[in-house]
Amino acid sequence: MFDLNLPKYTFKTKRENDSISIFDRCRQKYVALTPEEWVRQNMVEYIIQAKKFPPARIANEVTVVINGMNKRSDSVIYDKEMRPRIILEYKAPSVKITQKVFDQIATYNFELDVDLLIVSNGLEHYCCKMDKENKKYYFLKEIPDYQQLDWDK
Repeated sequence: MFDLNLPKYTFKTKRENDSISIFDRCRQKYVALTPEEWVRQNMVEYIIQAKKFPPARIANEVTVVINGMNKRSDSVIYDKEMRPRIILEYKAPSVKITQKVFDQIATYNFELDVDLLIVSNGLEHYCCKMDKENKKYYFLKEIPDYQQLDWDK
């Protein structure tokens, strides 16, 4: 697959006919290996291995109901009370991160009301902290480590 702006990780893959699947540790099943899925799997490993988030708190392909329609958030990270705290949105490396991508993740946040939004195409990564009181967000220089968050105190 593509080289990403992330550490290199090892994944379980399998080939069936003309398609390749990758094992998704969050969903506990093999899924089609698309460029976007490659970014997701690498970002999830980064969040777990480098940022020390508990794997059991991460869910992929989370259904979010918006205006009566089912949408899917790429990944959601929960606190120990299983409240959503971070939404992650992934794009293929060939897709530019634009305002439209931020609008998409912001739409999910209307329903989930999280603390952080993360957007990545595997090459560029953006992390925004929500300022709920002032209804704004601001960009962080990097994704915080799990220990930096005060969720479990």
